[in-house]
Amino acid sequence: MALARSGATVERDRLRASFDGVWGDLAGVGRDPRSGGYDRFSWTGVDLGLREWFVAEATRRGLEVEVDRNGNQWAWWGAPADGAVVTGSHLDSVPGGGAFDGPLGVVSALLAVDALRASGLAPERPLAVVNFVEEEGARFGLACLGSRLMTGAVDAGHALSLTDDDGTSLADAMSAAGHAPEHVGLDEAALARIGVFVELHVEQGVHLTLGEESVGVASAILPHGRWHFCFEGEGNHAGTTRLVDRHDPMLPFAEAVGAARRLADEAQAVTTFGRVRVDPNGTNAIPSRVDAWLDARGADEVGIVRLVDDLRRVAEEAAAGHGVRLTVTNDSFTPVVEFDASLSDRLRSSLGAASIAAPTLPTAAGHDAGILAARVPTAMLFVRNPTGISHSPHEHADASDCVDGVEALTVVLRDLLTESLEVVSDRGVPAEAAR
Repeated sequence: MALARSGATVERDRLRASFDGVWGDLAGVGRDPRSGGYDRFSWTGVDLGLREWFVAEATRRGLEVEVDRNGNQWAWWGAPADGAVVTGSHLDSVPGGGAFDGPLGVVSALLAVDALRASGLAPERPLAVVNFVEEEGARFGLACLGSRLMTGAVDAGHALSLTDDDGTSLADAMSAAGHAPEHVGLDEAALARIGVFVELHVEQGVHLTLGEESVGVASAILPHGRWHFCFEGEGNHAGTTRLVDRHDPMLPFAEAVGAARRLADEAQAVTTFGRVRVDPNGTNAIPSRVDAWLDARGADEVGIVRLVDDLRRVAEEAAAGHGVRLTVTNDSFTPVVEFDASLSDRLRSSLGAASIAAPTLPTAAGHDAGILAARVPTAMLFVRNPTGISHSPHEHADASDCVDGVEALTVVLRDLLTESLEVVSDRGVPAEAAR
């Protein structure tokens, strides 16, 4: 069902045309023409193209662009100052990812600025559109890296030492892209500028599809984490080594994959071994090492930790049976993130006043908003995804629903820019997150 609207049809048609134009300009960057998926990894040539696109779009609107010490881009409407209204998302992708995860929030934010300016709004405070770097963690393995560094949720030295699959460190990648890595880390000045943060995102699930509304308000991000399982065996010839003499790390890994599925079913959680690296990765060679990364998520954080502990025991027993050494390390873990209740209520109130029905729904996907929620009042809007598919070329949102999302974000930002921002609540230690 389309949103209830008070504006003229011609205005919506104009907005649809604007969306199609901006979306079309971005659509080809980093896209594989064969699969239709996107490989948009941070601090690569493709990423630099995305960053140039962001600067061009901001400049076209007369916005002042800044890059913070961690590489996040900010486009300002009004002089940068503390207590600003901030919106945006990210432009990077998972390998072979979809078009909407991240970019929809950035494009919608720019179009919302257009709509607000066209209406003659004179903001009482500045607004910034942000593009966070390395949200997916696709290149360096740590999700929400730009927001993590900014909030101090990850140690700068540890982050800079992270390497991609080619052995390039984050520090070297930043340097090669022209960004000084020695300045990364906790950025209290940037945090102080965020009075509130609202992120619009395509829904990564089917809650909205099961109902009638095209836009929803997030209540929370469910607990989730990433674990690195390293199985170390002994490489040898595939044809000449007797089965009894083998120390093949692939075998205990295979047992771990099956156990992860079984344990997740028992715990009413979800687990995924989605990334695997095999050495030496030869058809006629017994592997010497298997590195695999587990993603585990569920409604109960205690249950997730218990699930992973159980899986570790199963994998250790299997590894010992094959003469393989196993080490398991936790790359990240995020307890449940509750979005600012006062801010979320305010979003629902402003949307309701505009005759926009927006149900409340949780998400099991991580977002930069989940990191920022530990330090600043934060909320999220979701746009309907008709299939629920995400992190895939089949990820989709109808253009009409995307326009609904822009309209909803415009309503919310108008309220936040013209009324008091007394929605601040106490914030704790920065949260860690997996994507």
